[in-house]
Amino acid sequence: MQPPSRLGIYALLFAMPLFFVSNLIVGHAVTHAVEPSTLAFWRWFLASLMLLPFAWRGLAANAQTFLRLWRELLWLGVLGMVICGAGVYLSLRYTTASNAALIYSSSAISIVLLEAFFYREKLSAARLVGTLIGFAGVAVIILHGELSRLATWQFNIGDIGIAICAFAWAIYSVILKRKELKALPTLPLFAAITIAGSLTLAPFMLYELAQGAFPHGKEQWIAILALALFPSVIAFGLYQILVKYAGPSLTGMSLYLLPIYGATLAMLTLGEQLYAYHAIGLALVLGGIALATEPFKKRAA
Repeated sequence: MQPPSRLGIYALLFAMPLFFVSNLIVGHAVTHAVEPSTLAFWRWFLASLMLLPFAWRGLAANAQTFLRLWRELLWLGVLGMVICGAGVYLSLRYTTASNAALIYSSSAISIVLLEAFFYREKLSAARLVGTLIGFAGVAVIILHGELSRLATWQFNIGDIGIAICAFAWAIYSVILKRKELKALPTLPLFAAITIAGSLTLAPFMLYELAQGAFPHGKEQWIAILALALFPSVIAFGLYQILVKYAGPSLTGMSLYLLPIYGATLAMLTLGEQLYAYHAIGLALVLGGIALATEPFKKRAA
């Protein structure tokens, strides 16, 4: 593959988060029409079929390793596709896509804490302050800027669900740092996880099917295909390309656009309203992420 030009790299850096956040926009639009586990199952099953032509050689070459790591793959499937798939779609029934985008971005802060705990990575003062600021931003969004909700325990169940999903994504990301998994080629590993995710979603999908739930109509299947293609295959594919040609630091910084894109698209396409507490929460979350991940810190060679 010919490396993209500098202009092409910057174009992809701005486009990639847009593909990721389309999951929340499309998911919110159809989650009341398609049951959550059914929506997640068909998204990841179709995504795995799209990936197989490109990943099957790597899957075959590393078959013994994948079989040995079947427990890890199933856990990744549960975390990444059941909780962060069906769980997100269920939560989107009760909250807005803009809230979901802002809250979900806090997973970057949870990753810092989990890495410090499990991999004994140093948690500097800047990172500690960043985590506190970032989680304060999430609290502002969940409380809708009203501290009285804390006293009366008035929370939106969808916001809480998205916060749980964000933490599950952080666990998923930290598990991927395990030495055995990092040694595997990226595309076959992602394909294996999508297959594991489809298998773990299948019982929940079959339960919903027994209740009479099945996608019907052209609009629902177009939405499912869009979820399989844009926030799944294309978003993850672009992420891999950018890590290779732009580097992990610059690629990671581009993900700061996720909550901005999510809130803006939710307003433009779903007619959601943005309030002052969204702006305050966004500023706190982005500031917290910047401090917690220390993107501008020079690392020793």
